[in-house]
Amino acid sequence: MPPVEPDQVSHAVVLLSGGLDSATVLAIAQAEGFDVHALSFRYGQRHVVEVEAACALAVAAGVTDHRVADIDLRIFGGSALTADIDVPKHDSVDHLDPDEIPVTYVPARNTVFLSYAVAFAEVIGATHIFVGVNALDYSGYPDCRPEYLRAFEVMANLATRAGVEGSHLTITAPLIDLTKAEIITRGAHLGVDYASTLSCYDPIVGPDRPLACGRCDSCLLRARGFADAAVDDPTHYA
Repeated sequence: MPPVEPDQVSHAVVLLSGGLDSATVLAIAQAEGFDVHALSFRYGQRHVVEVEAACALAVAAGVTDHRVADIDLRIFGGSALTADIDVPKHDSVDHLDPDEIPVTYVPARNTVFLSYAVAFAEVIGATHIFVGVNALDYSGYPDCRPEYLRAFEVMANLATRAGVEGSHLTITAPLIDLTKAEIITRGAHLGVDYASTLSCYDPIVGPDRPLACGRCDSCLLRARGFADAAVDDPTHYA
């Protein structure tokens, strides 16, 4: 969509995890002229250091309204990110099957996150929610599909006062049909500092900075994306 005019600035909520994709989405939302309000989550994830990355990204981007919600999905478990289940490690992404849901899937995570984002958007009068889900270079998550986002948008406009009163809320996923390389290329063009992002599912917290494991699915997809985009990978690996 084209940038909005200064006198027509709209508010948008950006789900900001601190990873590569959400950092790119933040840059896209700002480039399109939205007044961004960022929302991050401490949800009991083993890679909670990503929240620190999200905070740093928000500050660097000049976001003045960044909120971190504390919830605890560990009470349900069911995922290698929220339970005592090993994060799978591999040497390449050749094993990935989009028809197979991996153990790093967190049950209902995006539904929970988007529900919080809808509440936030309604209170501040935001017209858009930006989310960095992707249906190409992803690990088979059912809540990263276009049909899921379309269904959630319908629900959001049925279930809120803003929607009932005619203020339509749009769920925007600008990366949904991009490869990881295309995402990186677009972000690099927008000046995203990928050295400040953290994508690893199982990082090692070092004395100076978190170190990516380099072998989880997220690390492997990230590394392949930088290679395919012919962009230097700034990730600090263990």
